[in-house]
Amino acid sequence: MSASANTAGNSGVTIASRLGIIAGSLVLELGRGDDSDEVLRAQITATSGSPLLADDQEEVVDVVIIWWRDGDGDLVDALVDALTFLAAGGSIWVLTPKAGRAGHVEPSDIQEAAPTAGLSQTSSLAVAADWTGTRLVAPKSARR
Repeated sequence: MSASANTAGNSGVTIASRLGIIAGSLVLELGRGDDSDEVLRAQITATSGSPLLADDQEEVVDVVIIWWRDGDGDLVDALVDALTFLAAGGSIWVLTPKAGRAGHVEPSDIQEAAPTAGLSQTSSLAVAADWTGTRLVAPKSARR
């Protein structure tokens, strides 16, 4: 179990809480693969108190988690699709393999895709030993 997937430093704050997930949050997960961090997934489920939802659900969610790797397709399309599920004030986290890992995505790729999809990048953080998360939100004027 990696320390980075459990807590953020010594503060005892979990990565799930840093992703904005609280008890009762509905979380949609897209792009899950064999390489997805199971410790982080379990922590998100434990924090929210609900199972992760798949894209075949029709729920409006508080947070969308997208596991994204180089070669997964068009990130803009994935972000636009994710927006259809997102509640006003919600956030999308694009989780990408860290530099040097298979499937690494350049941060500039996310920075370029976000505004095309109508989103703004707000922060990035290490979410697991092999994954980095980038938070995207809809600008306040564009929120529904």
